[in-house]
Amino acid sequence: MTEIPEHLLKRSRDRKSGDSASSGESAGASGENVPAVQKATAPAKAVKNEPSVVVAKPDTPRVAAAKSRKKIPFWAMATLSLLPLWAFLYAYGVKPQVKEVEGPLAVGSEIYGGCAGCHGAAGQGGAGRILHQGEVLKTFPHIEDMLNFVYTGSQAYVSAGIKQYGDLKREGGAHAPLSYNGNPMPQQGETYGGGLSQAEILGVVCHVRYGVSGADPKSEQWAEEYETWCSPESEIFKALETGGTSFDTIAQDFSMLKEKPNEVGTKPRASTAK
Repeated sequence: MTEIPEHLLKRSRDRKSGDSASSGESAGASGENVPAVQKATAPAKAVKNEPSVVVAKPDTPRVAAAKSRKKIPFWAMATLSLLPLWAFLYAYGVKPQVKEVEGPLAVGSEIYGGCAGCHGAAGQGGAGRILHQGEVLKTFPHIEDMLNFVYTGSQAYVSAGIKQYGDLKREGGAHAPLSYNGNPMPQQGETYGGGLSQAEILGVVCHVRYGVSGADPKSEQWAEEYETWCSPESEIFKALETGGTSFDTIAQDFSMLKEKPNEVGTKPRASTAK
């Protein structure tokens, strides 16, 4: 075995002592008591992935306008739901109010539908005579004569030998029972198998005179007749409806009236000389 000189061993010891001192100083300077090996093998901290920031695209003009538009408030829906009712009430309010017809004229206007087939809906004539524009008033200046003719019909006049009816001095000549196209006036009275009561006949005669032919109930010529026979307050019409009078007794039953009625009758008769 070779012997190592003493001075080499001392140098080796001094070198080791210096390395140990350097290592201690390094550890003290770092202030950590963690072994060097542990420090070297410590895992690196994970880097957190931050979410990327998405930049919103600007709205198109149409979308921006829709977003900026004012929304309908909730109470407006209740108001809008009432619009149909408001429209109905408004239309009803501005609609012209039609005066309701009562009494004989109301009854007669319904019955005249059955007469329109011959005389026309407006009284313009056809198979039957013209009634409008005052024509029927020229023929029958007295309502009693018209009531009698409508009740009995033209055939009864022919059978009774009566050649003319109504006003015998009528402009253009008096009318003969069968002078208009040879068509007879149908019998309307119950006595002759007709389907109308005496009150209904008064009603349709009133409608023809005041609703079709144009008699003015406020005029001096027709006011008294209208009040006596055709007004809603007509006592004669009410009595005919209840059976309190008849065409055969009207003249006697209402002789107290200012406009005393003439005989009507249920049989063909000559015109009234009133």
